[in-house]
Amino acid sequence: MSISSSAVLAELNISVWTANKLDRSATDVVLSSASASKDSAQVRKNLMAGTDKRKKIADYAARARLYHNQTTLPWSDKGARLLPTSLFMDYKQNMNTIKANMNAMIEDFYTNYENLVEQAKFHLGDLFNPEDYPSLDELQSKFGFRLVFSPLPESNDFRLDIPKNDLEDMARDYEVAYKDRLADAMREPWDKLHKCLSHVSEKLTAELDVDGQEIPKRYHDTLITNATELCGLLTHLNITKDPKLEDARRSLELTMLGVDIDDIKEHASVRNDVKSKVDEILGKFDW
Repeated sequence: MSISSSAVLAELNISVWTANKLDRSATDVVLSSASASKDSAQVRKNLMAGTDKRKKIADYAARARLYHNQTTLPWSDKGARLLPTSLFMDYKQNMNTIKANMNAMIEDFYTNYENLVEQAKFHLGDLFNPEDYPSLDELQSKFGFRLVFSPLPESNDFRLDIPKNDLEDMARDYEVAYKDRLADAMREPWDKLHKCLSHVSEKLTAELDVDGQEIPKRYHDTLITNATELCGLLTHLNITKDPKLEDARRSLELTMLGVDIDDIKEHASVRNDVKSKVDEILGKFDW
């Protein structure tokens, strides 16, 4: 099945300075004082002790990777993932914003780097070693944000100056790998949906105390909003137009339609009704 017009490849690479360093001398002291073997512990220094500026960049990068993984499908072992073309404009706009915000955070970090090292010196005490710290030029090579889009090749796209028989063999091998990768990619939307349904079902399962009374639970808006948002996302991630996936997605969408979190909290009958419908979806498909 060709999906070259339904998706492109998006490869995201984000690098962030880890700012941690193994201190062998401190490790030896700890191991000696504890009479422990050499492989039982390590002392790793936080080179940016006393500030959270680097950590905020790392956390922001992690959220960017999460957004990338949530809106794309697995494809290549090298990191390229399938991005549905129906999501391309929103994805690109969001990634441009993320890149701009991250670059601003990094530039602020560079500007304050010398002062942050001085802060770390105070917090690290005798663990501080100026040789642990890269120069500003070296530091700038440790941060990066790279996003590359490319078309999804098909087996008939090979244009190589090699014998025809070898070219045909390559095309056949690629076609097999293409189908395997596509199957793996389409496993992810099913897994996302199954995880969501299972969570809702588990959350709405009544737990009774020794007297047979239902034990109160906390219910949050996300019980409904996460399911609703996933239904919207799956309309894009179903790049092969799998009718069963669409049936399952639509069933969850209809189940959550009009459900109010306050009714979930207050009425066991509403909880039971939603759970029954969710369990029916779970039982209907071969997950």
